[in-house]
Amino acid sequence: MQRSLGTCYYPEHWDEDLWHQDARQMVEAGLSWVRIGEFAWKRMEPDEGKFEFEWLDKAIDILGQAGLKVVLGTPTATPPKWVVDKYPDMLARDENGSLRKFGSRRHYCFSHMGYLEQCRDIVTRLAKRYGNNPYVAAWQTDNEYGCHNTSISYSAVARDGFCAWLRTVFRGKNNDGDIAALNRAWGNVFWSMEYDSFEDIDLPNLTVTEANPAHVLAFRRYSSKKVVEFNRAQVDIIRQYCDTPIAHNYMGRITDFDHFEVGKDLDIASWDSYPLGFLEDRVGASKQEQIDFSLQGHPDFQAFHHDLYRAVGKGRWWVMEQQPGPVNWAPYNPAPSPGMVRLWTWEAFAHGAEVVCYFRWRQASFAQEHMHAGLLRPDNPPAPARTEVQQVKSELSDAIDIIKDKARIALILDYDSDAMWSIQLQGKSL
Repeated sequence: MQRSLGTCYYPEHWDEDLWHQDARQMVEAGLSWVRIGEFAWKRMEPDEGKFEFEWLDKAIDILGQAGLKVVLGTPTATPPKWVVDKYPDMLARDENGSLRKFGSRRHYCFSHMGYLEQCRDIVTRLAKRYGNNPYVAAWQTDNEYGCHNTSISYSAVARDGFCAWLRTVFRGKNNDGDIAALNRAWGNVFWSMEYDSFEDIDLPNLTVTEANPAHVLAFRRYSSKKVVEFNRAQVDIIRQYCDTPIAHNYMGRITDFDHFEVGKDLDIASWDSYPLGFLEDRVGASKQEQIDFSLQGHPDFQAFHHDLYRAVGKGRWWVMEQQPGPVNWAPYNPAPSPGMVRLWTWEAFAHGAEVVCYFRWRQASFAQEHMHAGLLRPDNPPAPARTEVQQVKSELSDAIDIIKDKARIALILDYDSDAMWSIQLQGKSL
């Protein structure tokens, strides 16, 4: 297996005068892959039906002619304001019923059919235009499903979709829904919770005390299914125009949708590996472990996710975003110890990764992630990680190949079981 390196690049953030220089320096740094496009919907379609792809044409040509292979992302994680204005009810609501407004990213509800059609349109136009482009060597659907707690929405459209889905699950003899069967399955005789129709069923939030666990689990299953369907819609469109491999970049410790079901439609699983950021905000490490691993990340967390996504990808997996330095989004954001970026890269390769891409090429000089490190400083000098990346590149030719074999021991991750652990809370010692 040939291992290679890459980076994430945002040509729309920089003057075109820099694009040639950036492409040349990426190659000089030993990079082979570059991901672009996943947050650029507004630049692709500034107003509904008005498309401006010429800048993207130029960026792909410059990168490709320099010898880089492009991963083209669909931009559906960042719908522009005009899309939200067209479909104001596409915005998700959190468990408390609060609107999740425009102004960052992932501001959509998976259940909204109008938004899904809008996504189909932009993905179709991208696939038609770039499906046969020789420089586009892979695709990425959307970006980080579930990040920022966005798999599950408590919106009105989610409620309508949930009720319709329940009718198909409990379809009855005449396929028109059997509400009595649902009441029996959920044990709704308890606390006099029996429903008279599917339309009576609300979402399992804002109840006085805990909602029925069966109700919550059913909504988790429905929400997972909507993620799968959303991803599949994009994959089906791309496959009409090319046979280029398609990936999605999953996150760490997000289990409110079934990654294996999403992965069935993809060629490659990838994930975004942020060892220091994750240590602070999702590993569940003790205070002492956070101190002990503060500059390198928890090795078990990284190893688990490498193996998880190798399984989700049916043997083919990448790291689409590798932390190259301090991040901006964790409670504390230290710089990794010298050599850790190299170590994280080799750890991924040892677990069978085909590609490791670093996020990002150049540190942004504005907006939410302007304190997130890259391989270059905002004013272009190399950041410390770039030296480590070049060292990895120099070592790749001498690295032994990974022998693919079946292990004697397997780990099982069951998403329903994980859901029940969160729905029916247990003691900390368990």
